[in-house]
Amino acid sequence: MRTLFFYSRGQFFNFKASQEAFGFKVTNISKFLLPDQREELDEYQKVFVDVSSLVSLIKSNDSQTMNFEQLIDCFGENVEFICDKVHERDIKYLFRYSFDGFSDVEAEYDKRVDEQDTDTHLNFKEVKKITDLNNTELESFFEAFNSKLYGHERFKKEFKSLVTSFRVFNKLGEHKILSLFLMGDSGVGKTEVARTIHKALGSHAKLAKINFGNYSSHDALNSLIGSPLGYIGSDGGELLKRIQESDVGLILIDEFEKADNAVFNYFLDVLENGKIVNSQADEYDINGYIIVFTSNISKENFKEKISPELRSRFDYKGMFNLLTNEDKKKFVHFRVNQIMSKYREFVSPDIPEKLHGDVVSIIDVSRYRNMRDLNKKIKDTFVELIDT
Repeated sequence: MRTLFFYSRGQFFNFKASQEAFGFKVTNISKFLLPDQREELDEYQKVFVDVSSLVSLIKSNDSQTMNFEQLIDCFGENVEFICDKVHERDIKYLFRYSFDGFSDVEAEYDKRVDEQDTDTHLNFKEVKKITDLNNTELESFFEAFNSKLYGHERFKKEFKSLVTSFRVFNKLGEHKILSLFLMGDSGVGKTEVARTIHKALGSHAKLAKINFGNYSSHDALNSLIGSPLGYIGSDGGELLKRIQESDVGLILIDEFEKADNAVFNYFLDVLENGKIVNSQADEYDINGYIIVFTSNISKENFKEKISPELRSRFDYKGMFNLLTNEDKKKFVHFRVNQIMSKYREFVSPDIPEKLHGDVVSIIDVSRYRNMRDLNKKIKDTFVELIDT
């Protein structure tokens, strides 16, 4: 007979400590997703496996239910299963055929744990969102956005239409997240879209940015949203941390195509419900946010790599092309002025009178396809001329 035991947050650490005192092991289901990991289990040692992290995965993609049912059946009689009580209703239904019974753990309740979690996990500050702007502020936003993003004129027009529609239907409760999926070669301005939105919203904090090139392993989701209580990463994960550091309703996800499938499935639910949920069931409402996903994949690979369900969640899917030479010249003028202004403020007000023109005349923009390479050339040229 296989029973699933539920623990409350205030019980977990006492339960874990008492079981380990008896020589038992308490661990997470993610440690045993692969067959060779399960083979490492000692059949003579009692192990408690926490399945809390499976709930969000299955809710976002119920086609995985059978796989996890089979996974649970693979364990021997020495393994017991536990779960955070906040998932009780969901998991009783999702795994109704996997367990013969459900019960609560026997462990002392520590009220201080819940009080600490209330202070640390749910203390989110107010952020400025595109849906909060009045008409005058919105007009100023678009002026700043259009002036600071070089090239991509078609996208600018489409973006304005998207924002206008999003603001209306967000108020009607029908559109929670504005999601943009930007494809194209490295250095063509995809990430710059998010940076420009960030600045145009008047942020004075860090951009909430995550590079999914770091989330390709099978346990990537634990790093992103945290492991269950008591395990490494149980602070809520990088996603909530980055959001908490920001002061505007914007998230940038770079190299999205490199993420693990579990991460893809997680974002299906995020885009649908407008909420970030970590492994400890803390929720952060991101209704009204803009999420910019960037990728270097082609249109053809986009259909191969990204599932139809996820593709349909993106409000905008576009290919970014190289900037024209005229746009690159405008960028050079802007960037040189920006560097000179900062130099006067932080280094010295003494700048050669013809420095701007000299930098611009030296740089042949037609030689640069990648805007990062062009920016490096601008900085190198500025340093060379300021030192002469």
